[in-house]
Amino acid sequence: MWSNFLVQQDEDGRIGVAGAGPGGGLAGLATKGGRGQRRTPRMSDSQEGKIKLAFLVAIVGVTLTVLGVGTEFWVELAQPKHFSNNQTCQTAHYGLWKGCTRTLWVADIDPERGSCGPAELPGESNCTHFKFFTSGTNAVIFKKTTNKSLNIGAAVLALLSLTMMVMGSICIIMSLSKGVPFFLKPASFCFILSGVLGLLSIVVFHQSVLALLASDHSIPLHHQLSWSVACVGAAGAILILGGVLFLLLSLPYCPWEKCLPHKDSAT
Repeated sequence: MWSNFLVQQDEDGRIGVAGAGPGGGLAGLATKGGRGQRRTPRMSDSQEGKIKLAFLVAIVGVTLTVLGVGTEFWVELAQPKHFSNNQTCQTAHYGLWKGCTRTLWVADIDPERGSCGPAELPGESNCTHFKFFTSGTNAVIFKKTTNKSLNIGAAVLALLSLTMMVMGSICIIMSLSKGVPFFLKPASFCFILSGVLGLLSIVVFHQSVLALLASDHSIPLHHQLSWSVACVGAAGAILILGGVLFLLLSLPYCPWEKCLPHKDSAT
């Protein structure tokens, strides 16, 4: 009777009992008191490669965001080319942190252009940092006054966007170093929220530009959003795309396999 059972004692003093099957193999060898330990799922090499590729896409968005937030070419304000009735005209450009006023030669401007600019032309430049965050003073550009609440709001949204993308990058680095997909969902949330905050900062900044133009009408100005806004806008879309990719990679199954039936299932 006792030949059909195997009694084995573990290192911690617990006893596990396993029955021997008809083939002589152990069918139920118990470990740690008869309970097996649950292992953390590890990512495969193919999944790790896909995560690195999605992270590369997100890094492009991070780079564009840093470039856009750190530069002052969010909007260009230009007076009419012959407003001063002399050989020079003035244009201005500013971003989240500082603004610059440039004096350009009319002869260097395209004859078909009615306003002064673009700001990339050679000329004298005078740049000053905004005092929104220190003394709370509004800036005056061509007799027009900024709305510091909107400008501060746009800057805060941009900083929150940078913070979320840093947190998302940390999650991806931890996921790759540990070899587990657990951190993919938090990273997905961080990157999607970062992209949304970047796009919202553009919307708020554009409202601040409209408020600036409406503050005074003595000097006609032509305005256009510049390449820094284009960088932040493209970065927002790329970050959202990267977050969606991380979300798809975090799923335990392939979405395409669930949506598209297999060829063999038709038989």
